[in-house]
Amino acid sequence: MADLPGQGVRPAFRRWRADRPFWGGLLLTLGGAEILVTEKASLDVILHSSARTLSGYLLPTLMVLLGLLILFNPTQRLFYSITAILLSLGTWLTSNLGGFFVGIILGAVGSCLAFGWLPDQEPRRDRRQRRRAARAAKAEAVKDAEGSEATAVDLTKGAEVAEARS
Repeated sequence: MADLPGQGVRPAFRRWRADRPFWGGLLLTLGGAEILVTEKASLDVILHSSARTLSGYLLPTLMVLLGLLILFNPTQRLFYSITAILLSLGTWLTSNLGGFFVGIILGAVGSCLAFGWLPDQEPRRDRRQRRRAARAAKAEAVKDAEGSEATAVDLTKGAEVAEARS
């Protein structure tokens, strides 16, 4: 019922999120935004200063852009994630140690998650569901084994009865 249109925003968002490397793109975007927030210079200072100051704003801006591209265009996630990890590592030199380590870690983890995401994966089952399925399969195997033993015993008894009659 939840897959029908008009059933709510939450099921639609879940379907959308399942079709893309959501957490990788989100962490990458947050990492770039955090690095941008840690920058202290105003735009006037950046425009009248060196290229290094400009790159301090350019790299995290590109990280935010790549994070959004990963979210909205997941087919190109490999290129975006490789570029994003390089930009994340570049912020170590250009942007207050990568946003005081928080932004660089968020960017690196987000890039790795986006790189490792696979489309068309079947959903993971939690541990309880796997254990239930294993127990059910084991119980079914035991039931089948007991049934085949009973059949073998019945066949053996039938053979003994046939020998006794002859």
